[in-house]
Amino acid sequence: MAGHLEKRSLSLAGHRTSVALEPAFWRALEEEAAREGISLAALIRTIDAERPDPSVPLARALRLHVLAARGG
Repeated sequence: MAGHLEKRSLSLAGHRTSVALEPAFWRALEEEAAREGISLAALIRTIDAERPDPSVPLARALRLHVLAARGG
């Protein structure tokens, strides 16, 4: 189904959180983590820590990261 969100849970800064993204974004993040030789959680922690504006929701920051990494 187009637009379907996949929710995943992970720990960030010692707190459990859930993030909902479209499967294509999860795949892109998994591919990037694999290329870098790190876990998906480690990649997301890095993106979260480097977020310039903490008021931006994590899901949005992850989408923006994927788009920027792909030249979009």
